[in-house]
Amino acid sequence: VQRDLDVAVTEFTELKQQLERDTLVLSILRKLQEFDTAIKEYKTAMLEKKYVIAAHQLEKARSSLKTLESRKGFELKILKALGTELTVQTQNLLYHLGEEWQKLVVWKLPPSKASSSLESVLASELHLHTVLSEEQIAGPPVSSVLQAFAVLGELHTRLRTFGQLLLKHILKPLISYSSLWPSVEEQSDVVILRFKSEEPNLDNTSPVEVFEKIKQSLEFLHKYLLDVPLECKDDNKECKVVLSELLGDMIWEELSDCLIQNCLVNSIPTNSSKLEQYIEVINSTEEFEKALKNMQFLKGDTTNLLKYARNVNSHFANKKCQDVIVAARKLMTSEIHNTVKISPDSSVALPRLPDPGAGDHLKMEQTSKRLHKEMVILENESKLSQHTFSLPTCRISSSVEELMDLAYQTLSEATASSDQCCIQLFYSVRNMFQLFYDVVPTYHKENLQKLPQLAAIHHNNCMYIAHHLLTLGHQFRYRLSSILCDGTATFVDMVPGFRRLGMECFLAQMRVQKGEILERLSSARNFSNMDDEDNYCAANKAIRQVLHQLKRLGKVWQDVLPVNVYCKAMGTLLNTALTEIVTRITALEDISAEDADRLYSLCKTVVEEGPQVFTPFPEEDKNKKYQEEVPVYVQKWMTFKELMLILQANLQEIVDRWADGKGPLAAEFSPVEVKNLIRALFQNTERRAAALAKIK
Repeated sequence: VQRDLDVAVTEFTELKQQLERDTLVLSILRKLQEFDTAIKEYKTAMLEKKYVIAAHQLEKARSSLKTLESRKGFELKILKALGTELTVQTQNLLYHLGEEWQKLVVWKLPPSKASSSLESVLASELHLHTVLSEEQIAGPPVSSVLQAFAVLGELHTRLRTFGQLLLKHILKPLISYSSLWPSVEEQSDVVILRFKSEEPNLDNTSPVEVFEKIKQSLEFLHKYLLDVPLECKDDNKECKVVLSELLGDMIWEELSDCLIQNCLVNSIPTNSSKLEQYIEVINSTEEFEKALKNMQFLKGDTTNLLKYARNVNSHFANKKCQDVIVAARKLMTSEIHNTVKISPDSSVALPRLPDPGAGDHLKMEQTSKRLHKEMVILENESKLSQHTFSLPTCRISSSVEELMDLAYQTLSEATASSDQCCIQLFYSVRNMFQLFYDVVPTYHKENLQKLPQLAAIHHNNCMYIAHHLLTLGHQFRYRLSSILCDGTATFVDMVPGFRRLGMECFLAQMRVQKGEILERLSSARNFSNMDDEDNYCAANKAIRQVLHQLKRLGKVWQDVLPVNVYCKAMGTLLNTALTEIVTRITALEDISAEDADRLYSLCKTVVEEGPQVFTPFPEEDKNKKYQEEVPVYVQKWMTFKELMLILQANLQEIVDRWADGKGPLAAEFSPVEVKNLIRALFQNTERRAAALAKIK
């Protein structure tokens, strides 16, 4: 019995293993049969152009093949052939679907080499053969083609390609060209979306119009192509596919960026008075997004487009500030030599500022009455001139006058803006002046170094700006945002910098001119041995060159510099020449009678022609006053005239002019210098010794 039992158990085990093997083989054969059936039904469906059924059969075949490939221990050679067959049939279906898609959706575009001009854009058309006539009812509808793409997982790829073409050839041109409008033409078997051109507005296209054009185009697509219910499997769950939503996800980000950059940015007002009108744009943006959500192009909350439109105050401030800086920089890089004349009577036309509050007005009135009563007795008969604190008459660059106008206009704009905008505009004006400080000396560096007139104009420009900066903040202080009313609304801190900038530039030019004067006088051979004709000619030439240089400078700076600055500058340069001549002559050890006569002749030329370099005005009669006041501006003028007297005087006359150190000669020369001149001019005699003894 035990032996029979062991045999039975063995037989049972073998039979069980055989059953399991046969069951596995049977399941594999069943899956192979399912694969074969799916492929046969796929081919039948393809013949009848039932693409959705064909796609589902391919998915069944793919599922069967995956199950077969997952069976370990049964690596059948046939599986590779089945995989190849499945791939071939999938590609065949995709090819036919692609052919059908191209028949349903036809793009008629200009040649790729054609320019992106308005004419080439007008040639673009989109033909949709999605509305089938009775004769074509047998053909596959658009829903079956799209459903088949969805089943095969190719719908996203097709829609992405379609979306890019839609953006490039339809939507973006509608945004870029204000004259373009979409036009829909319905025919028996086709619906055509093309462009029509209308008279463009001179201004930028209004966002309201652009939104309307985009909405019309998307409504056309929604009606004739995208309003198709589709189903797909996602993780083995049935799910609805909304074509509009799919396409919206693919193109909305790029479309909204284009709308912002090419439409909304240009629509931001440049004047605060137009900000209230912008509510129309915000409303139209809201309506545009609402329409897109109704068509299911958009989902979720507010998008970047609407956020941008609602944030108009910030964008207005940013745009205004950017425009101010760009305009200012353009003025700074324009030519300096285009000038306008300003005088104490001329001033920047101040914008009309709102009246101060009634409380302030009452307080000011009471204060002024009390002060008036107290000051009646203290009032002095002599009063300051109305021009005491005015900028003197001079010439400045017209670009700098425009720059100052821009500053006043911007600050006036700030007074009527929101707090945030007001602060941004105020600091934009400060940045504008800081930009001038940094840009102008660098951009015009070469010309400012080479051309004396430009250096003088730049000096005036800086002084003009500094003059206005003194009171600019005070004029607007109580009109700006309350945040700026605590003393921060000021430009006074920039005044020393601008004054220094103007002075440094002009002083650098003065050093250049001084260098040229000294270089020319260095060719005068130290004014020694004037009895030698060559030496005399060299000295005479040097004097003539210096006088010519000064006269030329006098003409260049004429009617440009303020009169007091002009006279000081010319006086300083003439003084440099006189000081050099006096130093060279007093250093001579021997001056003959002929040398003295010739030196006197040279000095006489300087005294006669020197005052003529003072020509601050084009009118000669106005210049006489300043030519007569040469000693006021030329420190060494009297010293030079005393030197001329010494060159022609005898010993007694020199002693008389010294007058024991109290005469006019003693006021200009030291005892050592006078003694050196006497030793050089006169021979060593008792009379000379007596004269030298009196000089102490």
